[in-house]
Amino acid sequence: MKPILRDFPYSLATERLTIRGPLPGDGLELHTAVIESQAELKPWLPWAVDPPNAEGYEVRVRKGQLKFLAREDLWLMLLLKGTNTIIGGSGLHRIDWDVPKFEIGYWVRTGYGGNGYITEAVQAITDFAFATLAARRVEIRCDALNERSAAIPRRLDFVHEGTLHAAERHHLTHQLRDTLIFAKVRPD
Repeated sequence: MKPILRDFPYSLATERLTIRGPLPGDGLELHTAVIESQAELKPWLPWAVDPPNAEGYEVRVRKGQLKFLAREDLWLMLLLKGTNTIIGGSGLHRIDWDVPKFEIGYWVRTGYGGNGYITEAVQAITDFAFATLAARRVEIRCDALNERSAAIPRRLDFVHEGTLHAAERHHLTHQLRDTLIFAKVRPD
């Protein structure tokens, strides 16, 4: 089946979160969340080094919605349930529908870290990938030095499959860095 023909919900809910694809109008709130969190995000995420203005983020969310609807990339906003407050981002990326397999990425807004929101979101997204999207593999990759990020897959019983040594250069220091790979697999 062609990916664009796959029907699945645009949002899901957990106890404390609404997890949904980007919508027109999200740009300003997303810009605010990223700017607030930039100091914590930029050592790990190249896109946080020089974020666009609010209008630039509005363009990004609208393009993100198109990619979601085309089933090319499933970018997800994390909102406090019952509000329009974006407390982070996640998604199912690097999709291979032939397997199907997905990679989960995530970040949390400064002020909301350490409350279990990302663990809650990643668990829900993982469950969604397996139950609704028929995933056979879900991966999480992170910088080997990012201990807070690596704690999430460990907490959720992802298997540490390996470390890619000297796999790429750090976007700020240009030093070689290692990448940890975690996965959950459901065989045919």
